[in-house]
Amino acid sequence: MSSASLDARSNLAWFLTGMRGITSLPALILMTSFVGFSAFALESGITRDQAVFMTLAVWALPAKMILIGSMAGGAPLAACFLAVTLSSIRMMPMVASIMPDMKSERSPTWLLLFLSHFVAITSWVFAIQHLENVPRERRTAYFGGFAITLTLVNAVIVGVCYGIVAQFPPLVSGALFMMTPVYFFASIWSSARHSVVRLAFVVGVVMGPAMALVDPEFDIVYAGLGGGTLAYLLDRFVIRRVGRRALSRPASPEDVP
Repeated sequence: MSSASLDARSNLAWFLTGMRGITSLPALILMTSFVGFSAFALESGITRDQAVFMTLAVWALPAKMILIGSMAGGAPLAACFLAVTLSSIRMMPMVASIMPDMKSERSPTWLLLFLSHFVAITSWVFAIQHLENVPRERRTAYFGGFAITLTLVNAVIVGVCYGIVAQFPPLVSGALFMMTPVYFFASIWSSARHSVVRLAFVVGVVMGPAMALVDPEFDIVYAGLGGGTLAYLLDRFVIRRVGRRALSRPASPEDVP
């Protein structure tokens, strides 16, 4: 057997190994959340085909929530585009952090660009936890096996559950609907690595309802830009300054045990 055939078989084996990651707890939670997304899409007037297309094309669940929320609020197309774009920019540091660990000397650029589409919170956490245990030349196959499978499975879940959730009792539908924002809140908070991110999250949660009262069509854009800018300024000129003062303050007798 040629070396090319052996290489292909090895990549396939690692791809199948990555596929098994969909049975992990984070993946199962995400799948349940996509059932809630189906209920959210149905209640918002999004068709089944549109919901499935969003799952494949947008993929990140928070971005789809923002897109549907903007559409349901009557926001213009440009505002919807801007809101989703700003939401997805947060994925760039995730892509930048794992791609150097994922690629090898033989990794084609087109493959890395293709796999970057599937980088979201769940797949990023999975990669951080498991890639170091995979041979470098097999990491793209391993990550692709997990991320691509997770995306396709969730697209199937959305397509199948879209009609089923309409038959659920109101209490069950409400619980599934709440799974999506709960997952959104928990995943964003747990994945934050810097204080400014959590500060921006808190400011955005407060500003979101306030901006909805001021201008419902652009509330997400205003809350995102305004909240992020305010959080950055507070972190840069208040929190960091207080931290530097605390570090530079000479020790007093009370501080000595």
